[in-house]
Amino acid sequence: MWQCLASLQKGSAKSDETEKVSEAVRIAKEKAPELVLDGEFQFDAAFVPSVAAKKAPDSVIKGDASVFVFPSLEAGNIGYKIAQRLGNFEAVGPILQGLNQPVNDLSRGCNAEDVYNLALITAAQAL
Repeated sequence: MWQCLASLQKGSAKSDETEKVSEAVRIAKEKAPELVLDGEFQFDAAFVPSVAAKKAPDSVIKGDASVFVFPSLEAGNIGYKIAQRLGNFEAVGPILQGLNQPVNDLSRGCNAEDVYNLALITAAQAL
């Protein structure tokens, strides 16, 4: 289940960011109707069922998202580094898609295992 994130909860206010996320959700649903997708949601409503029940009672995802789509590269970068460093999660990437050849990037804060993992992904993209 995919949840598109925003700084404001759907329906609470309008901003350039929420309009962009709303349009992205519309396009994604049009191109891939089989996806269970909703947005624009604050992270707590996307992740915590009790919060989703209050902030988004009509959502089909109900706080049980497994994929979080960030509204921008900057927001995504902040989110993944928080998860990696505070949550002790393994982060691999960034993984770039849509290019003619496999190309990926590493953070200057990466370690040897990060390099190895991303090299495996890049090699798989080349197949």
